[in-house]
Amino acid sequence: MALVYGDVTIVVDEQDDLFYTRAALQAHQPEEGRITVQPTPASSSPAALAHDMLYALGKRLAPGPNSPDVWLDSVNAAWFAAAAWGIAMGVRHVVVPRAHLLTTRRIDQLLAWRESTGVQLTLLWQKPPRGLPPALAHVERRISGRDQFEELLAEPGPIPARQSFPPAPPMARLAAVAAGQSPAPRPRATWAASLRPGQPAHPCTGAMATAQLIQAAPSIEIASEEAAALTALAHPLIAGALSVLAFTRAGLGSLRFTRDLDITGDVSAIKLHGVGHRDCPLHAVPAWARPLLAGARAHHRLTAHPPGDGMFAPVMSAEARHLRAHAGRLPQLDLSVPALVP
Repeated sequence: MALVYGDVTIVVDEQDDLFYTRAALQAHQPEEGRITVQPTPASSSPAALAHDMLYALGKRLAPGPNSPDVWLDSVNAAWFAAAAWGIAMGVRHVVVPRAHLLTTRRIDQLLAWRESTGVQLTLLWQKPPRGLPPALAHVERRISGRDQFEELLAEPGPIPARQSFPPAPPMARLAAVAAGQSPAPRPRATWAASLRPGQPAHPCTGAMATAQLIQAAPSIEIASEEAAALTALAHPLIAGALSVLAFTRAGLGSLRFTRDLDITGDVSAIKLHGVGHRDCPLHAVPAWARPLLAGARAHHRLTAHPPGDGMFAPVMSAEARHLRAHAGRLPQLDLSVPALVP
């Protein structure tokens, strides 16, 4: 059975057969581009389903009322983070058991997330299909048999989620269904904010052009446990920024000017910038950090920023307190986060 790119499939399981749930859980293979998202039962948090998606992607939110991940309680922020990780990790197929327990709003959020990532979405509807909400009532692809379900899970899925700029409508819709919230204002890099019409473009070239002229400085090695701690961070910008500090030991100020074009297409090198661009070194990106920087770049693109904007600008605001808080939770990395250089 051929899968259509971005298709939605409803698996009807009126008898709530344990076979379907077990098969869905066994299908969770993130390294193969297929994840199973288990919705948290009876959660009243507006961002609960997005948090479940992040968990399925291997991300862990810091606990507590004063958590540095408190900004992911926002529906918009949580779904943008989940979309960025889905794209960066090449997720191709998402299976959601017990989808019949989801509210209409959460189903809309899930469908908007699918549009932004281009994945195959399979929903296990474990009750009679006559209760399908309007958003799913016209889905043409429905299956209701063990053999069909096993065949569906055995398929490789559509091509990996796109890595380039997505069209605006899907993510605009995602913001619209996020509990009535509107997208956050677009943050801009410090240097970009100072430019005026008629002024010359920023003089510093991107990573690709620089890599043709100089060799990237080798990355600093860190222990696998430390890399795993960074990989588990839930917000792509936090994970990306702290990973750069870990493998370069650069100062926080060097990240404020980092643009999309300062990362090579294959995420093998990143260019940092000093004050006045007097020192702009090129650093090799270690293998463990490439998915994290890919996630940061995907997040930057999903939030409709042009390549010249500062990629880490959102985590530099408010004295970078979220970034500092996470750095403090990883003392083994010894990531001192000094004050930003004015």
